[in-house]
Amino acid sequence: MQKQKSDTASLDAPEGVVGGAPLTVAIVGFGTVGRSVAKVLSSGMHPSLRLAMICNRGVERKKVDWVPRGVEWTESIEAVIGSDADIVVELMGGLEPAGELIRRSLQAGKSVVTANKQLIATHGIELLVLARRHKRELLFEASVAGGIPIVRAVREGLAGDRLFRIAGILNGTCNYILTRMDGAGLSFADALKEAQVLGYAEADPTADVDGYDARAKIAILIASGLGCQVNLDDIPCRSISSINNVDFMYARRLDCTIRQVSWAERAPGVDRQLFASVRPALVPLSSPLARVEGSQNLVTVQGEFGGANTFSGFGAGGDPTAVAIVSDLMSIARTGLGAEAHFVQQLEGQVSVGTDFTSPHYVRFTVADRPGIIASLATLLSAHGINIDAVLQLPGHDKAELPFVMTVEACPLSVLDAALADINALPFHVCRPMAVPILGAQGNS
Repeated sequence: MQKQKSDTASLDAPEGVVGGAPLTVAIVGFGTVGRSVAKVLSSGMHPSLRLAMICNRGVERKKVDWVPRGVEWTESIEAVIGSDADIVVELMGGLEPAGELIRRSLQAGKSVVTANKQLIATHGIELLVLARRHKRELLFEASVAGGIPIVRAVREGLAGDRLFRIAGILNGTCNYILTRMDGAGLSFADALKEAQVLGYAEADPTADVDGYDARAKIAILIASGLGCQVNLDDIPCRSISSINNVDFMYARRLDCTIRQVSWAERAPGVDRQLFASVRPALVPLSSPLARVEGSQNLVTVQGEFGGANTFSGFGAGGDPTAVAIVSDLMSIARTGLGAEAHFVQQLEGQVSVGTDFTSPHYVRFTVADRPGIIASLATLLSAHGINIDAVLQLPGHDKAELPFVMTVEACPLSVLDAALADINALPFHVCRPMAVPILGAQGNS
């Protein structure tokens, strides 16, 4: 039902809320985040918004007594689309049926707020165009870095700059695992198990530890902040599962630690190309990335005129994510339905993603010790034009399974990968060599 303008609209009414009438909100998905959003909306803190409907499968078992009596509970998405709700909050997750819900809600004249990173990363441009066609909003602050307002920062707060690099820690599960391996000396398996017990990791942690979750988030930031549209599958991911607790011992010898870093940078002097990746990396202890503990997130944005800006905070959890969602709702309430305040940014079209960046690297070998190993490795690295910077070997390890580290000078990733393919064929390896880039103080190569 369209709200009609009143001649007696109060000057004290929230901007965009005609005559003081609040915008009505339907929540679809009443899990951890949905409950937190409902609590905020039920608190009376935001008179420009009114919770009107909650939709979830098996809704009877989801009902709680602290939700206002007038709120309608339903299992029917059709009921949501056909309702008088002004805004739909999509918290189902996944590509479908969430995508269909958002499309039909926009077509029905409703604005949409979502936390669905995979959907926005994959179909965000299409959905934003649909929203504009129907003069409604599609906001998605909560899809990246939870309670950190990074999407709004790069779209609006830094809109006057020309951004060329975004780097950060975008997955709290990986950061928790790596910081526990570092601080408590846990193995990867034990740190993962602890994260699962505490609710920081899913029963199937693949999306987190292999980088797919962070990849979706960096793709959203590439579009929002760098103005580039990329194919999600073109951004390479490398798993943190190859990291051993001995790697943290060696990293400390190099005044570094290890983090999963999501990174995107416009290729200098090349039109329509950027470099991007999600992978574990050595970061200096002096870097802001090294000081992010537990499940927190951090994003550093580099602009041509404004320099570096860093944003940090809780990247997951019901309450921080709910803050981001309600902030989007309030933004719509302030501007009013159909205001088109958050226009679709003009993107460059599909931009190719370069993966062959140049960086120094840390390479850990695990070998059955025998004479001539270092000489053999040096010979093959030299054959590929790679210079060794240092060789590190900590005492006290079994010579039948001896870990040691080489750091190599900056070289293209493709060159190092080719060298390691040859090196892996040598007979003394206990397991494959493990290589990660060594990043600079701002998280870039």
